[in-house]
Amino acid sequence: METTHDFDVIIIGAGAAGLSAAQMLGRSLRSVLVLDTGSPRNRFAAHMHGVLGGDGLSPRDFLARGRAEAEAYGVQFSTAGATTVTETASGVAVTTIDGSTLTARRLIAATGVRDDLPAIPGLAEGWGRDVLHCPYCHGWEVRGQRIGVLATSPMGLHQAHLLRQWSDDVVFLSADAGPVEDTVARTLGSRDVVIEPRRVLEVTRNDAGALTGVRLDDGEHVALDAIFTAGELHPNDAYLDGLGLDRDDLPVGSFIHADFTGKTSNTRIFAAGNITNPMANVPISMSAGTMAGSMVNMDLVTEDFELATDRVDAA
Repeated sequence: METTHDFDVIIIGAGAAGLSAAQMLGRSLRSVLVLDTGSPRNRFAAHMHGVLGGDGLSPRDFLARGRAEAEAYGVQFSTAGATTVTETASGVAVTTIDGSTLTARRLIAATGVRDDLPAIPGLAEGWGRDVLHCPYCHGWEVRGQRIGVLATSPMGLHQAHLLRQWSDDVVFLSADAGPVEDTVARTLGSRDVVIEPRRVLEVTRNDAGALTGVRLDDGEHVALDAIFTAGELHPNDAYLDGLGLDRDDLPVGSFIHADFTGKTSNTRIFAAGNITNPMANVPISMSAGTMAGSMVNMDLVTEDFELATDRVDAA
């Protein structure tokens, strides 16, 4: 017997991945609810870059445009956050923060990640403005300036190499990267990247709040115009804990495993965007959401034919 659900698909998260999935499903005549708490990862940035056709657009305007497009296809939105997801006999049930329960045949998780920055005074105040994480997203805007690369792990060395493409004045603040091997030091020094092993105690700012540099543990000040760093990444996936989904242990943490179509180890749960791929930028997340939305629709098409065949056989 078929079970009546509130929606064909519930999408949790309304960033680039979630909205792209919603648009595809809305265009496929599916009933869709998007749970949107209004806190996308890139909300701290004033502009997006590397987004073909949308370069320089603010994240807020980008998401507002995407939401309007999805709504035009009948997609519904709610500001409720999800607390738990459980399986039902023929789908999933989502419990929201207000205690309501919503049911659907399929679910797409697209709630992204949280960036936890080092607890250094003055650092978080500039996140998305002069404290940055992605050279491809922000490197052009600070090209030729004094750039500091604040290591939070040995992976910070990758940023130090990469940022040299955008400036010939790069300081690698290496305290949390561990000792820099001689061969690595020679490589960085060959292109005049300065290694600073002393620990950063404070990010300094002027009266207008603009970055002026960093103060080291011996009191010396290093003048900088921008800082690139990588915070600890925490996927926003606690609401899926009870499902026992397979995970991938990546260098930056543990993330839900999903294949290129968005399928997870649970046939009714799909995932797209940073929640499964922490390195995905906006275009990659859009692509993943588009793929997940398309595959969920195909999955439901197959199920619709199976149910219809069962009805005919029973008759």
